[in-house]
Amino acid sequence: MNKILIVGATSAIAQATARLYASGGAAFFLVARNAQRLQAVTDDLKTRGAESVHSQALDVLDYARHESLLDEAAQCLGGVDLMLVAHGTLPDQSVCEASSETAKREFEVNALSVLSLLTHAANFFEPRGQGSIAVISSVAGDRGRPSNYLYGAAKGTVTLFLQGLRSRLHRSGVHVMTIKPGFVDTPMTRKFDKGGPLWVQPEKVAIDIKRALEKKRDLVYTPWFWRWIMLLIRAIPEPVFKTMKL
Repeated sequence: MNKILIVGATSAIAQATARLYASGGAAFFLVARNAQRLQAVTDDLKTRGAESVHSQALDVLDYARHESLLDEAAQCLGGVDLMLVAHGTLPDQSVCEASSETAKREFEVNALSVLSLLTHAANFFEPRGQGSIAVISSVAGDRGRPSNYLYGAAKGTVTLFLQGLRSRLHRSGVHVMTIKPGFVDTPMTRKFDKGGPLWVQPEKVAIDIKRALEKKRDLVYTPWFWRWIMLLIRAIPEPVFKTMKL
């Protein structure tokens, strides 16, 4: 995987993952909304050994530009081996409850924009019969909790979409992987109390992502113990679950 397209390249997990591949001489086409931060990531990857780094500022809600994104990346890189979709926000649930417009926009950023990008990505990779698509979802999408059910609903939508896409593209030899991080210490989670053993750094998640891609896994919980935590949470009967403060 030496030719990599990353959407949401300024996110902490995306940066940590890109650094792992940069040390192996990969070439990148980076996409993010903030041009200044994108340039900083570009410069960083060049110093870490990347063969080449191209970048493009993009608001993921600019759907008209989604279709051409893969072609532009392929033209710059001479093809695309891996597309990593890593953009997203962590909305304030109480604000989403008070404003349907806010809820709609947050769902659009975290779900609908991803579905649009993946639809175009599938149509790019499918006729080529190779390549990998990896998307950062979340353990929050495994069950709706009162503390973040808007975010969870968006991530659950992405996860379900990826299941269908994986089955479709499997026939063509295209690998589709769902990434479900747990609690990760990033700027997006800066308002959280981050004490305790469940919290990890982005670098740990990046290692898990790279290893799972090499093994062509369909799904990776990261760290690994979140698979079992969510298994237990999903098993709680609804009459009990709705009384819990989670």
